[in-house]
Amino acid sequence: MKHAIFTLSLISLVPASVGAETFAADVWADNWFEMRINGEQVAEDSVPITTERSFNAESFTFTAERPFTIGLVAKDFKENDTGLEYIGSGRQQMGDGGVIVQIMDATGEPVVVSDEGWQCHVIHTAPLDKSCESESNPVAGEGACGFEASDEPDGWDTASFDASDWPAADVYSESQVDPKMGYDEISWDNSAELIWGPDLEQSNTVLCRIVVE
Repeated sequence: MKHAIFTLSLISLVPASVGAETFAADVWADNWFEMRINGEQVAEDSVPITTERSFNAESFTFTAERPFTIGLVAKDFKENDTGLEYIGSGRQQMGDGGVIVQIMDATGEPVVVSDEGWQCHVIHTAPLDKSCESESNPVAGEGACGFEASDEPDGWDTASFDASDWPAADVYSESQVDPKMGYDEISWDNSAELIWGPDLEQSNTVLCRIVVE
């Protein structure tokens, strides 16, 4: 279990130019995230997604020129395609996700925060029937433990991608997500909200994007 907050200083893969700015980002995710700017990775959760309980925040900087596209990959921990965790134990259950983001400019003013203005597309949903959680021998793809999975769409994290059919991010309250360690170590802007796919338990891998003008 990782309880610490990590501060990352990453060299942006976005080419510097006359109009480039340096931005400071804070992300808390249950359980894991990767952030890309214009399709290039600028940060990744320091705690691997294979860690069952990984609750931590990450703070980092990146350089980009506006407008730029943010692509956020967010994953909840699951043991396999059943979407369950603690399989075979008395704690067998569906996990639940949630992510919050804020990005500030050089003056400390918020440039963008996670809210309903983001678009989120789910590429792993499981179990399709929540009764799978109570199966004595849950097997992915069988009975109540069906799942839906797809690859990341090509170029989804770039400006040229047509995301007109992607739904708006679903917004959740703190009581719904119950954010744990690391969350309280960040001073979140009042407008920053916890977002995810349409179901905190069944949406396991979520792709979220927004264009910053």
